[in-house]
This record gives sequence, C-alpha cells and structure tokens, in this order.
Amino acid sequence: MATPLDLDQIQTFVTIADTGSFTRAAEEVHRTQSAVSMQMRRLEERLGKALFEKEGRSNRLTEEGERLLTYARRLLRLNRETLAAFDDASLEGSIRIGTPDDYADRFLPEIVARFARSNPRVELSVVCEPTVNLVDHLKRGHLDIAIVTHSNERSASEVVRREPLLWVTSANHSIHEEEVLPLAVGRTTCLWRRAACDVLDAMGRDYRILFSSWSATVLIATVLSGQAVSVLPECALRPGMRILGEAEGFGALPEVRIGIMRGHSSQPEIVDALARHIAESLDNISVPAAEEIGQFDFEAAPFARVRRQRQRQAAAVW
Repeated sequence: MATPLDLDQIQTFVTIADTGSFTRAAEEVHRTQSAVSMQMRRLEERLGKALFEKEGRSNRLTEEGERLLTYARRLLRLNRETLAAFDDASLEGSIRIGTPDDYADRFLPEIVARFARSNPRVELSVVCEPTVNLVDHLKRGHLDIAIVTHSNERSASEVVRREPLLWVTSANHSIHEEEVLPLAVGRTTCLWRRAACDVLDAMGRDYRILFSSWSATVLIATVLSGQAVSVLPECALRPGMRILGEAEGFGALPEVRIGIMRGHSSQPEIVDALARHIAESLDNISVPAAEEIGQFDFEAAPFARVRRQRQRQAAAVW
C-alpha cells in the first residue's frame, strides 16, 4: 500500500504557493526556513516529481507543482470539513450575507455548499441587493458580510476576484447595429452603467437608456430577447448571448473587481470563516465553457489569455 501524503507537508506547500515565498511561508506555518525546505524535499521525494524550479534568484512552481496545487487545496479543504463534522465545539449561530444578484447565481451555490459542509450548525441568511444598498446595510448593522463590486469611491473592500466587464447582446438579433444604441443597465448609481456611458460618450456613439433596473435577471432577459445591449461581468454571461468588441465598434470597458466587506458582527469568528470560504470559492470558480455560450470563443479572447498569464504568475514562488 502506498504511503499516504503528509498533510503538514501539503499545508506548507500551499502556503508557499499562496505567500509566494519560502521565507514568508515559514513564518505562516511557524517553522524555520530550513525545516520548510526539508518538508518540500521530502514531498518531492514522495511524489517522485520536482515541484519547484529556479528562475534567477527565485523559485517557481513547475508544471507538476501547479498540478499538485489543485489536489492539495482539495485535500486541505476535505480535512477541514471532516474535522468540523466531528467537532462538538464547531461554530454555531447565524450570519447574514449580502450579494448583488449578478453574483448570486454564479457564486452562491458553491459558497453556501462549502460553508454548510464545514459549519453545519451555522444558519445563513442571504440578501440580494445592489452593492450600494449592501454597503448601507453593513454600516447600519443589518448585514455581517457582503460580496460587493469594489469601488474606490465607497468603503474599501478586500478584492478577491477580477473579471472583465463585457458588452453583450443577443446572439440571435442585431440590435447593436441600431443607429441609436438601446441600453439595458443598472440605476444611475451603478458603476457599470457609468462605465458604459463614459465609453460610448468617448466614442461619440448615440445611445438611449431603454431599460434601467437593479435586477440582473431583468437586464439579462432584456438582452436575450434582443431589445437592448448591456454590460455584464464575465460571471453573468448566459447561453444565447453574444459578446461585442472592437470588431463591432465597441470600446474596452474597465475591469470588474469583486470584493468582500465586513460589518460589525457579534460573531467575528463566523464572519472570518465565511470570508475564507468566499475567497477560496471565488478563486476556484471558472467561467462558463465556450460551448455553453456558443457565440464566443473564451480561449481565443484577449481577456482569457490575460487570465491564463495571471494564473501562471500567481503560481510563481518568489
């Protein structure tokens, strides 16, 4: 029977990948740098693969190291969930989380499922409202934590995911070719609405706001019915949509930054646990497959190449 992997070594390996440094990882796991190096040598010997390679004065993950990282995170997550399931002193209570519905459909199933498995005694209460409302709820103490669209104009959030903001239309209609472009966007305080109008104004393109709503469901339905063009983050794309770019005469939009904001909670340990699950979930969730959208090749897209570059950079160990 093969010798099981050492979870301490796995934890150290993931910490190196997350911190980008053997030295910082040693501080995180409360070991000396030489002990961390020894752990990694033993892990490489156990797997029979080199996990790190020299790049100048730095080290980075090899392809085998990047491959192990996916399994390592799953092993650690399963270990935490197993311990929590048998821990009589596990977290218990309730927590209120808010999110715009743009993100709810794509992100909440993964977040809720993972958190519930690790914390079966915690009750989750979910509110779906626009970011501007969620920020107000947090300040008033009506929410404990929220997933928001990050903005430098509002209270700072911890950015945990970045996505492109995209022009979208129906794959079966040509409404984007109208002389006066009909738009379906959020209310006047919506960052994406302002971004879309700024780009169109800079282009000198005539447009009119045909539909205005806080509901992503309404905007998506309007787009799919061929009545208007909208702007959506990558996570909100649906089959039947077509993405518009420079070839169709649409300028680039700013990046979407998705963040976590915390309120003043009486149960900070539960908030901290949920924040970790949110960050891990949003880091692992992928965009829709190209065949799901049909009209767009994600792998050929410029932002897909950028994402792959970022993923390679994130895997580097300095």
